[in-house]
Amino acid sequence: MTPLRIVRLANFVAPASGGLRTALRELGKGYKAAGHEPVLIVPGERADDRDTEQGRVITLPGPLLPGTGGYRVLTDKRRVARLLEELDPDRLEVSDRTTLRWTGKWARRARVPAVMVSHETADGVLRTWGLPENAARRAADALNVRTAHTYARVVCTTEFAEREFVRIGARNVVRAPLGVDLVERHPALYDPELRARYARVDETLLVTCTRLSVEKRPGTALDALEALLRRGRKAVLVVAGDGPLRARLELRARERGLPVTFLGHVSDRDALGALQASADVCLAPGPAETFGLAALEAMACGTPVVVSTSSALPEVVGSAGAVAADHGEAFADAVDMTLGIPERERRGAARARAECFGWSTAVDAFLAAHDATVPARRFVPGGVG
Repeated sequence: MTPLRIVRLANFVAPASGGLRTALRELGKGYKAAGHEPVLIVPGERADDRDTEQGRVITLPGPLLPGTGGYRVLTDKRRVARLLEELDPDRLEVSDRTTLRWTGKWARRARVPAVMVSHETADGVLRTWGLPENAARRAADALNVRTAHTYARVVCTTEFAEREFVRIGARNVVRAPLGVDLVERHPALYDPELRARYARVDETLLVTCTRLSVEKRPGTALDALEALLRRGRKAVLVVAGDGPLRARLELRARERGLPVTFLGHVSDRDALGALQASADVCLAPGPAETFGLAALEAMACGTPVVVSTSSALPEVVGSAGAVAADHGEAFADAVDMTLGIPERERRGAARARAECFGWSTAVDAFLAAHDATVPARRFVPGGVG
């Protein structure tokens, strides 16, 4: 096997980032385990360069984006280009098709096969920011045409994410699912003491793990809680995540007397897993999600998830979750329906569905997109291998 130096670039990464940071980490670990040399370049407050479990991670200073709650971007194109030349990659993998799309042209000039990973639908994000549907579609199509022409391949994690590229006739799109750590996330993380901290025995514990930003629609979780309370269901909501909408959501919860606990960003992954496992239902209201790692992690913990019908998550959760339109009443209906299923049955179905998405499958698919050697693995029960 010829080891490949796979250089990865990502923007919109912050210490409090969730799904993207997880995906970058797990894919890097997988590439390294397969004998390749992953190098990740991300923006940060100051320059840094260190070896980690996911390979070499290089941080370049990048400015904060106002109103994003901590996101930074790589804006110094010359510095990034010089670094790419020094690294001399065999493959390039880019996780930002807006501000980093120029790297595709660099890769063509350097004759380096380059892959763009579509972590969100462009038209979905534009719609959540208030652009009318037709205008969002036109803008997304223009962006996606340029992306498809610039990169050797575009990787989409679901059929849902692939549709907007199929719509423009792109022929270089490949499918590669993301995954979940089936060892780190499991139903045995259920913690009765933790659950009792947030909910009484007769209360339903709802949890949402999401960035508190416009495109994630976290307010829908509060709408759902309010609707459930009006119906007479005793329920509480715990919000794990931070972002620019946090202050507004906290104010709304106080003014309406809603039983909501805001934890902010939970950096302790064991603590987050225990919270997900101890919930009765997790809510994933983001309408532009193309995969939804937080929802999949909750399912690996044996907790069913209610997801937005506008997102890719119905495809991911299958029959093990409930699907709702993008408003509180519909999410409340889906919660009621989910809780109507016997607990053992609904929790078993959630875990079984999550076992279809081990990280080894994701790593193999991404390596195949890079035309890189995929390691032979022995079968491991439960999809953990």
